[in-house]
Amino acid sequence: MQELSLNVLDIAQNSVRAKAGLIEIAVEEDCKRDSLIITVKDDGCGMTQEQVQRVTDPFFTTRTTRKVGLGVPLLKMAAEMTGGSFSIRSAVGEGTTVTASFARSHIDRMPLGDMAATICSLIQCNPDIDFVYTYRYGEQSFAADTRQFRQVLEGVPLSEPEVLGYIGDFIRENTAELQTNQG
Repeated sequence: MQELSLNVLDIAQNSVRAKAGLIEIAVEEDCKRDSLIITVKDDGCGMTQEQVQRVTDPFFTTRTTRKVGLGVPLLKMAAEMTGGSFSIRSAVGEGTTVTASFARSHIDRMPLGDMAATICSLIQCNPDIDFVYTYRYGEQSFAADTRQFRQVLEGVPLSEPEVLGYIGDFIRENTAELQTNQG
């Protein structure tokens, strides 16, 4: 994967398969601390401790459609290549939290990529799941929460092209504003 946003998409799809009703995705960039932290948290079925210990093995997967699972191992490798770290916390019946931290300025850190497109793809393909995307840049942040969008739209599906366009623009514009204001 050439962009971290594609890793996020893959990890979030694991959450979808785990029957999550709410998936929270957070990106925190801090130039002063030279860090980029990505967290994907869900309220899905969770994993046993044995599964958590094996999930970074590319030849371990709970899927029956293929014999390898590369999403988690690739994200772990990408984080560790920058001097960062990777962790998974999970409990059966409670959900899973995946956290990858990167040295932001490290030459081997992949670009973040188009998080707006990733979030919109997740919403479009999973209309019954709620997503919260939070982006923090330095001390400021914003959130795009499908629960709030649903409330405002009063029954208009989030998968409508105009709605997805709005959500994508909302994420892109707010991200750019935070990065410009704290430059």
